Amino acid sequence: MRESYQPSDPIMRRLTLLPVVLLLVLAPAQAADVVAPNAHLRVDGLPPISAALAAKIAPYAEFRARSVASWHPRDRALLVATRVANTTQLNRVDAPLAALVPVTDYSDPVRDGLWWPARPDSLVFVRDSGGNEQRQIYRLDRGAAEPALLTDPARVHTPLAQNHARDRLLVATTDLDKTGKRDNPTTDVALLDPLDPAHARKLATLPGTGWSDASFAFDDRRIALTDARSVSDADIYVLDADSGKRTRVLPRDGETPAHPFASSSPQFSRDGKALFLTTDRDGEFQRGARLDLASGSLEYFGSADWDVEELVVSPDGKSIAMVINEAGIGVLRLYDADTRRVIATPALPIGQVSRVDWRPDSREIAFNLQSAQGPSEAWSFEPASGAVTRWTRNAVEGLDASTFAAAEPIAWTSFDGRTIRGFITRPPARFQGPRPVIIDIHGGPEGQSRPGFMGRWNYLIDRMGIAVIEPNVRGSLGYGKTFVGLDNGRLREDSVKDIGSLLDWVATQPGLDARRIVVAGGSYGGYMSLAVATHYSDRIAGSVDVVGIANFVTFLENTESYRRDLRRVEYGDERDPAMRAFLTSISPVTRAKDIRKPLLVAQGRNDPRVPYTESEQIVDTVKKNGAPVWYVLADNEGHGFARKDNADYFFLAMVEFIGSTTGVRTAPD
Repeated sequence: MRESYQPSDPIMRRLTLLPVVLLLVLAPAQAADVVAPNAHLRVDGLPPISAALAAKIAPYAEFRARSVASWHPRDRALLVATRVANTTQLNRVDAPLAALVPVTDYSDPVRDGLWWPARPDSLVFVRDSGGNEQRQIYRLDRGAAEPALLTDPARVHTPLAQNHARDRLLVATTDLDKTGKRDNPTTDVALLDPLDPAHARKLATLPGTGWSDASFAFDDRRIALTDARSVSDADIYVLDADSGKRTRVLPRDGETPAHPFASSSPQFSRDGKALFLTTDRDGEFQRGARLDLASGSLEYFGSADWDVEELVVSPDGKSIAMVINEAGIGVLRLYDADTRRVIATPALPIGQVSRVDWRPDSREIAFNLQSAQGPSEAWSFEPASGAVTRWTRNAVEGLDASTFAAAEPIAWTSFDGRTIRGFITRPPARFQGPRPVIIDIHGGPEGQSRPGFMGRWNYLIDRMGIAVIEPNVRGSLGYGKTFVGLDNGRLREDSVKDIGSLLDWVATQPGLDARRIVVAGGSYGGYMSLAVATHYSDRIAGSVDVVGIANFVTFLENTESYRRDLRRVEYGDERDPAMRAFLTSISPVTRAKDIRKPLLVAQGRNDPRVPYTESEQIVDTVKKNGAPVWYVLADNEGHGFARKDNADYFFLAMVEFIGSTTGVRTAPD
């Protein structure tokens, strides 16, 4: 099982959350003209929100993304994640374009799972509680009213791989902060039989918490894993499944590279003599490669000019599927595993391919495909025949998604002469005069804004005539490993200056109104929106911060222990006095007096990544300084809003906020 979320709205997409749709949550009859927050929301500073506005927005929020979870172990059927009622749940699709049959139905989202081969009617899935990301593994048997918990709730668990015998899961587990904040945290890896969880077998305790991308050799006697210390520094190990002994194979044990590099997705060849993987050891981009385990030599295949995002070897070991990020578009490529020659693929509908999953018989590949004209849908491809099959389809009454605008690439020159790129989605030509702008900054920081479905943000574009710009400031993926490292540590505010240069670019565009710009972002993008508000308050109309970092020091001290060391590599180590002083000096809460334009903040109370106290700090400080602040806190959410009733209310609040700060209202029908 793998985690891969595909949200449809830009801010929530940056937070790697599944999409949500609009629900009218009305107050009692005497106030039926107003949308009231539900009992889980604490709302401060917001004006009344019109139910009439909610009705206009509703159709734009009715699209439901479908995400491939897994194939059935026996039948030609898919397990697909999509929204059911208030949360994302797993659904079975028994044939292409057949009705989705709900399999799970819980108050918390279920985004990933698989039918267990030894008992094909039993589902194994992962779920947390209230967005706390304390993932547990469950088994749901056919006819059972409740699932069986298979793991220790005092720890967090991540399924890494299924063995080739298809009777065990490799699971990574680590302690939570409720056991005490830890230095030098570790990861345990164990083999779990979901039908007999009491006899799970621990294989090893590994240093750190960046272990992922595991796969088994075809004889199940060895396991390949990635040990990531940052997005730019990750090694490949091979673990003996009997003894637990591990050997570093890239770079090789005893080798000290001149420069750090990152490798990922290691998977064994059929003969066990090599690993197929991706690495940027010898270039700027992640390339497909074959690593000879005896000699350590690498043989590259595929393009050298773009990042490989996914590499998946077929169950029979004969073919390799790769998704390559070609100028922001995820493209499916196939290769012969023996020769590394390209296998022809038919032209797919234009859009982003992601989450490749081979059928157990190796005859078919499932994947997600999304475009500006529709959210993620499940598709498949049969290499032998070339047949392409669509499995799911969205349809929303009253809206023609084929009319939605597609993003266009843009570029501008930043303060140091470096070219920065991004995308703009422009409103229809019927809107006259220079248009207001939303600058939506992705999270990560090592994320990437890419063209795709805009979800309900199409309402802002279609009905309010707002242009949406999605920048890829320095530190973003997709432009080479040098570019990714340009914002690390003391270079942090260089990425903020990239937005300053974007503001200059907007001022040169006759179709855009530089006086009416709202900057927005989630997670790290939330920090960026706050930082822009402190540096360029006189050049924006307002800012939207979703689960953003307000104080780097308290963020690093309070984020979960299993994440802390990974984040220190990116931002700096707050335990060092000089770095602590620097991080304090650039934190938005330190400079909050410079935030003079309205601010909208959204936060989940259970967020383990960016604790809710970050939002509380910035809200309290900005309010004391006299600037207008709107605040939405959900007590049953984590790193973003995964429940539609919460996200519905926040989107309505954002539409009101943008309207009040830019003076733009919904165009007449």
